[in-house]
Amino acid sequence: MARRRLNFRWNLRQVMAAHNMWKTTDLIPLLRERGVELSASQVYRLVTDKPERLSMPVLLALCDIFDCTAEDLIDRYVESAARRQASGETAAVVELKADLTPERARVLDSE
Repeated sequence: MARRRLNFRWNLRQVMAAHNMWKTTDLIPLLRERGVELSASQVYRLVTDKPERLSMPVLLALCDIFDCTAEDLIDRYVESAARRQASGETAAVVELKADLTPERARVLDSE
């Protein structure tokens, strides 16, 4: 049985560019206004690298700064591990549908 490997693309740099923000240091005062204290090197890594861990206050601050949602910052996808291992090629990417949301269960009377 092939394991599903989840992955994501981090789009902060693209979101910043869409808002004509080109320097990572421009984010520091905007984050500080929202109660998030990060050093210049931490902000640089946040923008240029794909974060392995991200605190909710930072994510919420970024969404507020750019008037966007978490989905604008994070593109999630599933890698096909079995195919990658069998062929030795780079990961196949399967896009997840954005409209996948849980549906509320309905309890029916058993009368």
